[in-house]
Amino acid sequence: MINTITQEGQSMKTTVRILLALILMFSTAAVMAGREDDVPGSQDHPLFTRMPNFYLGEFSQRDYDSYQFRNVQGGPLVEGRKTEIRYWLKSGNPSVSALQICRNHTNAIKKVGGTVLHDNNRNGATMKLAKEGTEVWAEIACDQDRYTLTIVETKAMEQVITADMMLEALKKQGFIALDIHFDTGKATIKPESQPIIVQIVALMKGHSDLNLSVEGHTDSVGTPTSNKTLADARAQAVVAALVGQGVDGKRLSAVGYGQERPVADNRTEEGRAKNRRVELVKK
Repeated sequence: MINTITQEGQSMKTTVRILLALILMFSTAAVMAGREDDVPGSQDHPLFTRMPNFYLGEFSQRDYDSYQFRNVQGGPLVEGRKTEIRYWLKSGNPSVSALQICRNHTNAIKKVGGTVLHDNNRNGATMKLAKEGTEVWAEIACDQDRYTLTIVETKAMEQVITADMMLEALKKQGFIALDIHFDTGKATIKPESQPIIVQIVALMKGHSDLNLSVEGHTDSVGTPTSNKTLADARAQAVVAALVGQGVDGKRLSAVGYGQERPVADNRTEEGRAKNRRVELVKK
Protein backbone atom coordinates (compact mmCIF):
# COMPACT_ATOMS: atom_id res chain seq x y z
CA MET A 1 0.00 0.00 0.00
CA ILE A 2 2.84 2.36 0.93
CA ASN A 3 4.69 1.47 -2.27
CA THR A 4 1.58 2.25 -4.33
CA ILE A 5 1.23 5.69 -2.70
CA THR A 6 4.95 6.37 -3.25
CA GLN A 7 4.73 5.41 -6.92
CA GLU A 8 1.67 7.61 -7.38
CA GLY A 9 3.50 10.53 -5.73
CA GLN A 10 6.52 10.08 -7.95
CA SER A 11 4.31 9.83 -11.00
CA MET A 12 2.58 13.08 -10.02
CA LYS A 13 5.91 14.79 -9.51
CA THR A 14 7.05 13.63 -12.94
CA THR A 15 3.83 14.92 -14.49
CA VAL A 16 4.26 18.29 -12.78
CA ARG A 17 7.86 18.52 -14.05
CA ILE A 18 6.74 17.76 -17.59
CA LEU A 19 3.98 20.36 -17.38
CA LEU A 20 6.39 22.95 -16.01
CA ALA A 21 8.89 22.17 -18.78
CA LEU A 22 6.16 22.54 -21.41
CA ILE A 23 5.00 25.84 -19.90
CA LEU A 24 8.59 27.12 -19.87
CA MET A 25 9.15 25.97 -23.44
CA PHE A 26 6.00 27.66 -24.76
CA SER A 27 6.69 30.80 -22.72
CA THR A 28 10.23 31.02 -24.11
CA ALA A 29 8.90 30.51 -27.63
CA ALA A 30 6.36 33.28 -27.10
CA VAL A 31 9.04 35.65 -25.84
CA MET A 32 11.27 34.83 -28.77
CA ALA A 33 8.39 35.35 -31.16
CA GLY A 34 7.70 38.69 -29.51
CA ARG A 35 11.29 39.71 -30.05
CA GLU A 36 10.83 39.15 -33.75
CA ASP A 37 8.03 41.70 -33.99
CA ASP A 38 8.81 45.17 -35.33
CA VAL A 39 9.99 47.55 -32.62
CA PRO A 40 7.23 49.93 -31.46
CA GLY A 41 7.00 53.17 -33.41
CA SER A 42 9.05 51.87 -36.33
CA GLN A 43 8.16 51.86 -40.00
CA ASP A 44 9.66 50.95 -43.36
CA HIS A 45 10.95 53.73 -45.56
CA PRO A 46 8.54 54.27 -48.49
CA LEU A 47 11.38 54.10 -50.99
CA PHE A 48 12.21 50.45 -50.25
CA THR A 49 10.06 47.33 -49.88
CA ARG A 50 11.13 45.14 -46.99
CA MET A 51 12.70 41.78 -47.78
CA PRO A 52 10.18 38.93 -47.18
CA ASN A 53 10.28 37.26 -43.75
CA PHE A 54 12.37 40.01 -42.16
CA TYR A 55 11.44 42.00 -39.07
CA LEU A 56 12.42 45.52 -38.10
CA GLY A 57 14.65 45.19 -35.06
CA GLU A 58 16.02 48.73 -34.63
CA PHE A 59 14.70 52.09 -35.79
CA SER A 60 15.70 55.71 -35.33
CA GLN A 61 14.64 58.88 -37.12
CA ARG A 62 15.74 62.47 -36.66
CA ASP A 63 14.16 65.44 -38.34
CA TYR A 64 17.56 67.00 -39.02
CA ASP A 65 20.91 65.24 -38.82
CA SER A 66 23.89 64.37 -41.00
CA TYR A 67 25.61 61.28 -42.36
CA GLN A 68 28.87 60.85 -44.25
CA PHE A 69 28.57 58.50 -47.22
CA ARG A 70 32.18 57.34 -47.20
CA ASN A 71 31.95 54.87 -50.08
CA VAL A 72 31.31 57.67 -52.58
CA GLN A 73 34.21 59.69 -53.96
CA GLY A 74 34.77 62.68 -51.71
CA GLY A 75 32.74 61.12 -48.87
CA PRO A 76 29.98 63.75 -48.90
CA LEU A 77 28.39 64.75 -45.62
CA VAL A 78 24.66 64.90 -46.35
CA GLU A 79 22.28 66.76 -44.05
CA GLY A 80 18.53 66.41 -43.68
CA ARG A 81 15.94 63.99 -42.34
CA LYS A 82 17.89 60.90 -41.27
CA THR A 83 16.43 57.42 -40.89
CA GLU A 84 18.31 54.31 -39.72
CA ILE A 85 16.63 50.90 -39.95
CA ARG A 86 18.01 47.45 -39.09
CA TYR A 87 16.33 44.26 -40.25
CA TRP A 88 16.82 40.64 -39.22
CA LEU A 89 15.51 37.43 -40.78
CA LYS A 90 12.79 35.76 -38.72
CA SER A 91 13.78 32.37 -37.33
CA GLY A 92 12.66 29.29 -39.22
CA ASN A 93 13.02 30.88 -42.66
CA PRO A 94 15.53 29.97 -45.40
CA SER A 95 18.78 31.91 -45.21
CA VAL A 96 19.19 34.93 -47.52
CA SER A 97 22.56 35.98 -48.94
CA ALA A 98 23.99 39.47 -48.58
CA LEU A 99 24.20 39.73 -52.36
CA GLN A 100 20.48 39.01 -52.78
CA ILE A 101 19.57 41.67 -50.21
CA CYS A 102 21.85 44.23 -51.83
CA ARG A 103 20.59 43.52 -55.35
CA ASN A 104 16.96 43.89 -54.30
CA HIS A 105 17.64 47.42 -53.09
CA THR A 106 19.85 48.61 -55.95
CA ASN A 107 17.26 47.33 -58.44
CA ALA A 108 14.51 49.13 -56.51
CA ILE A 109 16.27 52.50 -56.67
CA LYS A 110 16.91 52.11 -60.40
CA LYS A 111 13.24 51.37 -61.09
CA VAL A 112 12.18 54.74 -59.70
CA GLY A 113 14.83 56.71 -61.56
CA GLY A 114 17.58 56.68 -58.96
CA THR A 115 21.26 55.90 -59.43
CA VAL A 116 23.72 53.59 -57.73
CA LEU A 117 26.78 55.64 -56.80
CA HIS A 118 28.76 52.79 -55.28
CA ASP A 119 28.30 49.02 -55.29
CA ASN A 120 30.90 46.63 -53.95
CA ASN A 121 29.03 43.76 -55.64
CA ARG A 122 28.47 41.82 -52.45
CA ASN A 123 27.51 43.47 -49.19
CA GLY A 124 26.91 47.18 -49.60
CA ALA A 125 25.82 50.02 -51.86
CA THR A 126 25.25 53.76 -51.87
CA MET A 127 22.29 55.13 -53.83
CA LYS A 128 20.75 58.48 -54.68
CA LEU A 129 17.36 59.68 -55.94
CA ALA A 130 16.64 63.28 -57.00
CA LYS A 131 12.95 64.08 -56.96
CA GLU A 132 10.87 67.26 -56.74
CA GLY A 133 13.75 69.41 -55.53
CA THR A 134 14.79 66.91 -52.85
CA GLU A 135 17.67 64.43 -52.85
CA VAL A 136 17.34 61.10 -51.11
CA TRP A 137 20.65 59.43 -50.26
CA ALA A 138 20.62 55.82 -49.12
CA GLU A 139 23.27 53.39 -47.95
CA ILE A 140 22.69 49.69 -47.42
CA ALA A 141 25.07 47.47 -45.45
CA CYS A 142 24.23 43.80 -46.03
CA ASP A 143 25.15 40.64 -44.21
CA GLN A 144 23.66 37.17 -44.43
CA ASP A 145 20.14 37.26 -42.95
CA ARG A 146 20.36 40.91 -41.87
CA TYR A 147 20.84 44.38 -43.29
CA THR A 148 20.94 48.06 -42.31
CA LEU A 149 19.53 51.02 -44.22
CA THR A 150 20.69 54.60 -43.62
CA ILE A 151 18.66 57.19 -45.49
CA VAL A 152 19.03 60.98 -45.55
CA GLU A 153 16.47 63.19 -47.28
CA THR A 154 17.98 66.61 -47.87
CA LYS A 155 16.11 69.71 -46.84
CA ALA A 156 16.80 73.12 -45.40
CA MET A 157 16.89 73.28 -41.61
CA GLU A 158 14.15 75.40 -40.12
CA GLN A 159 15.69 78.48 -38.59
CA VAL A 160 14.54 78.81 -35.01
CA ILE A 161 17.26 81.07 -33.58
CA THR A 162 16.16 84.70 -33.44
CA ALA A 163 18.03 87.94 -32.75
CA ASP A 164 16.43 88.11 -29.30
CA MET A 165 17.63 84.59 -28.48
CA MET A 166 21.16 85.49 -29.56
CA LEU A 167 21.13 88.63 -27.42
CA GLU A 168 19.94 86.66 -24.38
CA ALA A 169 22.74 84.10 -24.81
CA LEU A 170 25.36 86.82 -25.25
CA LYS A 171 24.19 88.51 -22.05
CA LYS A 172 24.22 85.29 -20.02
CA GLN A 173 27.18 83.40 -21.49
CA GLY A 174 29.08 85.96 -23.51
CA PHE A 175 28.87 83.80 -26.62
CA ILE A 176 26.53 81.71 -28.75
CA ALA A 177 27.35 78.76 -31.04
CA LEU A 178 25.56 78.77 -34.39
CA ASP A 179 25.12 75.92 -36.87
CA ILE A 180 25.89 77.87 -40.03
CA HIS A 181 26.31 75.54 -42.99
CA PHE A 182 29.02 75.87 -45.64
CA ASP A 183 29.81 73.98 -48.81
CA THR A 184 32.02 70.98 -47.99
CA GLY A 185 35.63 72.05 -47.58
CA LYS A 186 34.80 75.65 -48.55
CA ALA A 187 33.85 78.98 -47.00
CA THR A 188 30.71 79.46 -49.08
CA ILE A 189 27.65 79.91 -46.86
CA LYS A 190 24.81 77.64 -47.97
CA PRO A 191 21.45 79.22 -48.87
CA GLU A 192 19.64 77.49 -46.00
CA SER A 193 21.81 79.42 -43.52
CA GLN A 194 20.97 82.84 -44.91
CA PRO A 195 18.05 83.31 -42.45
CA ILE A 196 20.46 83.12 -39.53
CA ILE A 197 22.66 85.76 -41.18
CA VAL A 198 19.58 87.97 -41.38
CA GLN A 199 18.99 87.48 -37.64
CA ILE A 200 22.59 88.42 -36.80
CA VAL A 201 22.18 91.58 -38.89
CA ALA A 202 18.98 92.39 -36.98
CA LEU A 203 20.83 91.84 -33.72
CA MET A 204 23.68 94.16 -34.68
CA LYS A 205 21.43 96.88 -36.08
CA GLY A 206 19.17 96.75 -33.05
CA HIS A 207 22.05 97.14 -30.58
CA SER A 208 24.56 99.68 -31.86
CA ASP A 209 26.80 99.26 -28.81
CA LEU A 210 27.34 95.55 -29.46
CA ASN A 211 30.69 94.41 -30.90
CA LEU A 212 31.32 90.79 -31.84
CA SER A 213 34.15 88.42 -32.60
CA VAL A 214 33.13 85.81 -35.19
CA GLU A 215 35.02 82.57 -34.48
CA GLY A 216 35.24 79.59 -36.81
CA HIS A 217 35.62 75.97 -35.63
CA THR A 218 35.95 72.64 -37.45
CA ASP A 219 36.04 68.94 -36.66
CA SER A 220 39.31 66.98 -36.68
CA VAL A 221 39.02 65.61 -40.22
CA GLY A 222 41.99 66.89 -42.20
CA THR A 223 45.18 68.51 -40.90
CA PRO A 224 45.30 71.05 -38.08
CA THR A 225 46.79 73.63 -40.44
CA SER A 226 44.20 73.20 -43.19
CA ASN A 227 41.37 73.18 -40.63
CA LYS A 228 42.57 76.44 -39.10
CA THR A 229 42.78 78.03 -42.54
CA LEU A 230 39.27 76.83 -43.40
CA ALA A 231 37.85 78.00 -40.07
CA ASP A 232 39.38 81.45 -40.53
CA ALA A 233 37.99 81.71 -44.08
CA ARG A 234 34.52 80.76 -42.84
CA ALA A 235 34.63 83.32 -40.04
CA GLN A 236 35.70 85.93 -42.59
CA ALA A 237 32.83 84.86 -44.88
CA VAL A 238 30.30 85.45 -42.10
CA VAL A 239 31.75 88.89 -41.39
CA ALA A 240 31.63 89.73 -45.11
CA ALA A 241 28.00 88.62 -45.27
CA LEU A 242 27.09 90.87 -42.32
CA VAL A 243 28.98 93.85 -43.73
CA GLY A 244 27.27 93.24 -47.07
CA GLN A 245 23.92 93.75 -45.31
CA GLY A 246 24.88 97.03 -43.71
CA VAL A 247 26.70 96.14 -40.48
CA ASP A 248 29.72 98.33 -39.71
CA GLY A 249 32.82 96.19 -40.18
CA LYS A 250 34.61 98.03 -37.36
CA ARG A 251 32.26 96.32 -34.90
CA LEU A 252 33.31 92.86 -36.09
CA SER A 253 36.44 90.74 -36.07
CA ALA A 254 37.07 87.25 -37.41
CA VAL A 255 39.32 84.43 -36.23
CA GLY A 256 39.58 80.72 -37.04
CA TYR A 257 40.51 78.13 -34.41
CA GLY A 258 40.04 75.05 -36.57
CA GLN A 259 39.98 71.86 -34.51
CA GLU A 260 41.67 73.38 -31.45
CA ARG A 261 38.52 73.87 -29.34
CA PRO A 262 36.18 70.88 -29.74
CA VAL A 263 32.93 70.78 -27.77
CA ALA A 264 32.15 67.12 -28.55
CA ASP A 265 33.86 63.81 -29.33
CA ASN A 266 35.47 63.89 -32.78
CA ARG A 267 35.40 60.08 -32.88
CA THR A 268 31.67 60.10 -33.57
CA GLU A 269 29.78 61.56 -36.50
CA GLU A 270 27.41 63.39 -34.18
CA GLY A 271 30.32 64.87 -32.26
CA ARG A 272 32.06 66.08 -35.40
CA ALA A 273 28.83 67.78 -36.53
CA LYS A 274 28.71 69.71 -33.23
CA ASN A 275 32.33 70.77 -33.59
CA ARG A 276 31.69 72.31 -37.01
CA ARG A 277 30.30 75.62 -35.82
CA VAL A 278 30.57 79.39 -35.83
CA GLU A 279 30.55 81.22 -32.50
CA LEU A 280 29.62 84.85 -31.87
CA VAL A 281 31.59 86.14 -28.90
CA LYS A 282 30.78 89.42 -27.19
CA LYS A 283 33.75 91.82 -27.06
